[in-house]
Amino acid sequence: MDTIFTLLMVLIMIACVLLVIVVMAQNPKGGGLSSTFGGASSAQFGVQRTNDFMEKSTWTLGTVIIVLILISVVVTGKPKKTAAPIPSAPAKTEAPANKTTPASTTNSAPANVPAK
Repeated sequence: MDTIFTLLMVLIMIACVLLVIVVMAQNPKGGGLSSTFGGASSAQFGVQRTNDFMEKSTWTLGTVIIVLILISVVVTGKPKKTAAPIPSAPAKTEAPANKTTPASTTNSAPANVPAK
């Protein structure tokens, strides 16, 4: 179980790094990676395809990350099947203290006084 979780986390990290690289390579105004390598003109050498590739790769990597996260939750979220829990020893209970009645304050003679 731990090996699967570790593998999924590594795959999620790789997908995240790739997503960051793809997003940073894009230019919000359409230049991005295509203008860096293809020149200033957007009509040369299929620059529009590069933008399509970058957009598709962004969506694909985002989807891959979400799917991997959901798979990791499903795989690791199941309760482990274990044997019945071992009952622990019962807690020690102490008996309550003996309640003694206070000495009587009345002046009464003992009931059984031996005669001399």
